[in-house]
This record gives sequence, C-alpha cells and structure tokens, in this order.
Amino acid sequence: MSAYSSSPITLLAARSGPQSEDADAAGKDLAGRDLLVALAKVPDPRKARGVRHRLVTVLAAAVCAVLAGARSYVAIAEWTRDLPVGVRLRLGLGRCAPSESTIRRILQAVDAQALDTVVSDWLAHRVASSTASCPASAVVKPSQARSSLPRAVAVDGKAARGARGINGRPAHLFAAFDHRSGVVLGQSEVEGKTNEITAFAPLLDRLDLANVVITADALHTQDRHATYLHERGGHYVFIVKGNRPKLRAQLAGLPWRDIPAANTRCGKGHGRAESRILKLAAISDQTSTGIMFPHARLAAQIMRRRRQATSSGTSTWHTETVYAVTDLGWNHIRADHLAEIIRNHWSIENRLHWIRDVTFAEDHSQIRTGNGPAVMATLRNFSVSRHRIDGQNNIAAACRHAGRHPIRAANLLT
Repeated sequence: MSAYSSSPITLLAARSGPQSEDADAAGKDLAGRDLLVALAKVPDPRKARGVRHRLVTVLAAAVCAVLAGARSYVAIAEWTRDLPVGVRLRLGLGRCAPSESTIRRILQAVDAQALDTVVSDWLAHRVASSTASCPASAVVKPSQARSSLPRAVAVDGKAARGARGINGRPAHLFAAFDHRSGVVLGQSEVEGKTNEITAFAPLLDRLDLANVVITADALHTQDRHATYLHERGGHYVFIVKGNRPKLRAQLAGLPWRDIPAANTRCGKGHGRAESRILKLAAISDQTSTGIMFPHARLAAQIMRRRRQATSSGTSTWHTETVYAVTDLGWNHIRADHLAEIIRNHWSIENRLHWIRDVTFAEDHSQIRTGNGPAVMATLRNFSVSRHRIDGQNNIAAACRHAGRHPIRAANLLT
C-alpha cells in the first residue's frame, strides 16, 4: 500500500537526500511547495535519547495552530490535541499529540534564526512564484522606471512589551517587510532599539537586494548603511531627523521656497483630512549643495498637513515637515512613485506590527524564556504573510476561518 503523499515516510525520504539530478530537482521543487520539507532543515536542539515527537512535526503543528489564531503554547497544544486523523497524517503526528510542556520546551530551545530563515525563504519563494508573471513587482531598469513602481522593502523594529527578560527589557524584534505583498522577508532578535543599527546588514544579507529600494526611519540614516546598500546593488530612501543634525540642517537649508511641488496628495480618512506635498531637489553635485551623504542624488521635503474632522469644520491644521534623502535619481523614479514609497514605509506598522498586537495580542503575551519570544513572533509573521499570499486582507477573519476546521490550516502549508 502506498504511503500518504505527505506522510512521515515521504518526509524522511526527502530528508535522506537526492539520489540523482532528477531527484535533486524534484526535491527542490517539493521544498518550494511543501513547508514540512523546508522545516526539516531546522536543526533539532534535543538529544536523540527520549525523543518521542520529531521536531518537524511539532513545528508544523505550531505553524498551523498560529495560522488558526493560537496565541500561546497552551493554545497550540489544545489545537494539536483535537486534530482529526487526516490532519495528523498530513503533519506526521502519531496517536499521541505533543503536550504543552513538550511544545514549550521545543519552541524555547529551537534555533530562532534558523527557523526564521527557513520560513522566510519559503515565503519569498511563494511570493516570487505568485508574481512571476507580473513584471511590475520587480524593480526595472532606469529606462523603464517611468512606467513601473520599484519594489520596496521596509525595515523596522518592534518591542514585544510583555516578553520581558530577567533584565526587565522586552524582546526587540527587527524585521524586513515587503511593501507590495505585505510579506515578512526576514526577522532577527536584537537586544534593544539602538542595536537595530548593527542588525541592519546581517538581516539584509539574507535578501537579494539588486534594484530593491530599502526604506527605513531616521535611526538607520547611517553612512555605512548607504554604502552597504550601494555595494549590494540596492537603493535607499532614508528619513533625516535630529539624530543627524548637520545633515538635517543642510537639507533644511536648501531653497525649498523656490522649488515647485513635485507631487501633491490630499485625502480624508480615520476622522481627519490630510494633504502631503513633496518637493525634490537634485544633490548629486555635492560641492554646490553641501550635502555630504554617500551616493545621495535627491533630497526630499515632505510637508504634511492634518486636521481632525469635526461637525463644525473649524479645527486647526497641524503642519509637519520631514526631510528624506535617496540615491535614486530623476532617471530612476517618478515623483509620485517616490511619494508612494515614502508613505508606504509606515505600512510595516499598520500591516504587521498592529496586527501582531491586536490579532495575536503580542504585547500582552508573557512568553519570555529562551528563544520563545522570537520563535512565536516568527510564527505570527508567517501567519500574517501566508494568509496575505492567500488573498486575505482581514487577517483576524482569515485566522477564524482557518480555525473552524484544521484541514484549512494544514492546506496552507503548500
């Protein structure tokens, strides 16, 4: 009798290694389609003696449980305990489901970086497969840039406020987020907000940055970050604030009053009216402008005006002026595209951080021991990204839908 297509027999065969070039190609294709095969690459931190549940099956069960909305180790164990036979076979589980203590010990001990790399690579493969027929999803050559929005990736950190260690500090997680697809491309745990600077290059080392625009807040407006991206073939759009006072003063000193608006956008929503005016100035000639930032070609001034909507309509306007710098030139990008990239940088806040806080209650989670906070954040990132690849915009509703029957979560592993 032949084995089930995703049974432990097939999984072990995939882990045993290819026997030929055809088998190698088939194995890579299977790894790109089935998350279980990819999860088998995560090293097992346990000693062989006494192991009852394989690491890959526990990780797969945890992934599916979080896809169904699980927020804790207990919730993962309860979801796994009630699985029907078909889903148990799909995940490679035996008759006895792993207990809460087993799941907790494994997720606390597993290599968080290895797990995130495997999961992020799998997601990137799925995004690439789903957008292969859409040329606009990739950055184009300068001669074509006038008609296509470049691919942009935002990097930003978030503190898991409930996950405070013995030093009293919350776990700080630094992630790379694709503007367009809403998929998390990688994450690493850092010791604090300022340590995001040293984590910038190691996180992006995992990505192909050729012609990709990296957006970041003022913390990452660093000379070495600009040089790193230039060497990797990428581009940057960095916000300039008070942590670079000389550079900000130089940008503010440009003759903005004499420069016409390159893009204006007005809109209403969330109980307020807003207008955004973008002005651009070429700064490639550093001797004439005095702007000294590696490979910078354009300076941007963004003037934001907001007014709260009231019944009388007499609320006052609040104006904020922000400066940015980029190595993209006039022949690389349109003004409206640059304005959209700058605005969409903050999508990492409302399309990822906010969802992890509200839908998965991350700031209330008290998982703090070992690698648990980073591992659970990776599982939440995967859930948000996988549901989004599946075409779901409301992640909370997608989790409830997956939670109503276990097979729906298991089907998302391919």
